[in-house]
Amino acid sequence: MNKKFMIASALATATALVLSACGANSGNAPAANGGASESTEQTVDLTVAFPIFGAVPKDMEAVQAAINEIAKEKINTTVTLTPISIGNWDQQANLMLSSNEKLDLMLVLGNNYSNYVAKGQLIALDELLEQHGQGIKEALDPSYLKAPQIAGAIYAIPTVRDFASYNGISMRKDLVEKYGIDVNQIRTLDDVEAVLKTIKANEPNMTPLIPGNVGASILDRYRTYDSLGDSIGVLPNFDNGLKVVNLYETEEYAQLVKKVRSWYTSDLILKDAATNKTTVSDLMKANRAFAYLANMKPGFVEQESKNNGTQMVTATLVQPVSTTLNVTGAMWGIPINSKTPDNAMEFLNLMYSDPEIVNLLIWGIEGQHYVVKDNVIDYPEGVNAQTSGYNLNLGWMFGNQFLSHVFTGNNPDIWKEMDEFNKSALKSKALGFTFDASAVKAEYAAVTNVITEYRLPLETGSVDPDKVLPEFIAKLKSAGIDKIIAEKQKQLDEWAKNNQ
Repeated sequence: MNKKFMIASALATATALVLSACGANSGNAPAANGGASESTEQTVDLTVAFPIFGAVPKDMEAVQAAINEIAKEKINTTVTLTPISIGNWDQQANLMLSSNEKLDLMLVLGNNYSNYVAKGQLIALDELLEQHGQGIKEALDPSYLKAPQIAGAIYAIPTVRDFASYNGISMRKDLVEKYGIDVNQIRTLDDVEAVLKTIKANEPNMTPLIPGNVGASILDRYRTYDSLGDSIGVLPNFDNGLKVVNLYETEEYAQLVKKVRSWYTSDLILKDAATNKTTVSDLMKANRAFAYLANMKPGFVEQESKNNGTQMVTATLVQPVSTTLNVTGAMWGIPINSKTPDNAMEFLNLMYSDPEIVNLLIWGIEGQHYVVKDNVIDYPEGVNAQTSGYNLNLGWMFGNQFLSHVFTGNNPDIWKEMDEFNKSALKSKALGFTFDASAVKAEYAAVTNVITEYRLPLETGSVDPDKVLPEFIAKLKSAGIDKIIAEKQKQLDEWAKNNQ
């Protein structure tokens, strides 16, 4: 998944922006089984919500109209695209779900998935998949399609993209070369520290290390364990004999937050890392930052160089691995709010099987937002990333990325390379396990609140772990983390019995 794959907190303060559907009448008539509905039926309009990482593109409505032209002809359905600032995504999505607001399709981030299911906010999709999801089933290997199962049911469909990642550090190439940094010798966090100190000593006006995303901690991009979806009970070394442990009580976690704290007090980390609202690309373009830890995949260097406006180089710290969260990190679900779930599944099926729909969502309108050149695409003459009317750069989000065009500067065979990468990565022993938090809803909410309060300050070095970590652990205990871990262990044991 791409760099913005496991995100959840603030980027901006804008509220949701809902665009009106173009030339469509909303209605609740059921769609025909497969193919377009009869012309006598009323066109169904779907509200489709997803997060974005900046301003709403000025040509979003034009792209929506182009999508609707195809969808109306094929399944007698139109869509109202509803982009929401990532900084407001969790809050706004929860508000829409709890208020029974019209919502037919929504992006489901892995860190929220089990919570949505526990609250009964997503529809089980198994029957709808059988009826209207043939394209989805053809696009996804059965093991990936089954990965989001909770208590035997699928409540969201993973997008087709990278299903593995490796942790590393992404650095400005010009400064790496300027100071003779040997990228091949960077293998541990101690190696990273030496590099950061070199930059600090020679570039006093530049922050050596920033978080890998707005709302992310430093340690979000350095994981030697399977988070089992939420990091409330984890699997060390992606195995640990399937024994679940409390991450925050481990000696490894204590040492990591102490190291990050030493970086922070040595001015190696962005001072407002815990509250920063400026994106990675904006910090890089403003020459304010040198490096960040990241979740990487094939094509990552090209992608980040384009986003940051400067050439980047990377070093690997944790080898490629595939976990359930890699698969479920970005999915699409049908909220319980939807009055027309059949139509929603039919449109979702187009997002996984129709190249025209996929490329409109990812790249916009051919000739206006991109042109095809040989085996890749580029901006039209006179258009660039800043002036384009549609430049979301969120290919990982919209259905089947493997059906999308490849942008110039990337390997034309990137999707073949990505498929091979997925197949070759180390697989967590718990790949396919998804925790169902419904039996511990009260404890889960309480523990989540404690983590929200303490984790980001600890993992950005903003507070002293010698004082704060024991307090954090004590509050987790009081909130019921041991009960959650016991329930997770019970479910994992049951899953292992049935799947291994």
